[in-house]
Amino acid sequence: MTGEKQASLEELMEEIEDILEKMDEKDISLEDSFLLYEEGMKKLKLCNDRIDQVEKKMLVINEAGELEEFE
Repeated sequence: MTGEKQASLEELMEEIEDILEKMDEKDISLEDSFLLYEEGMKKLKLCNDRIDQVEKKMLVINEAGELEEFE
């Protein structure tokens, strides 16, 4: 995604849903199925990475809040 706007988590999930719908089509070729699968897996990895980032930020915020309580 170099040079382009980073898609939000919601946008990525929508794109994954679109990929799943395309993969459900009866007339899709095996090759196209594999390409869509690969694209979907890349988008899922991006989603997981974003969720991990948010979790790490939440841990930092929680730790900072706990430290303030003891001060």
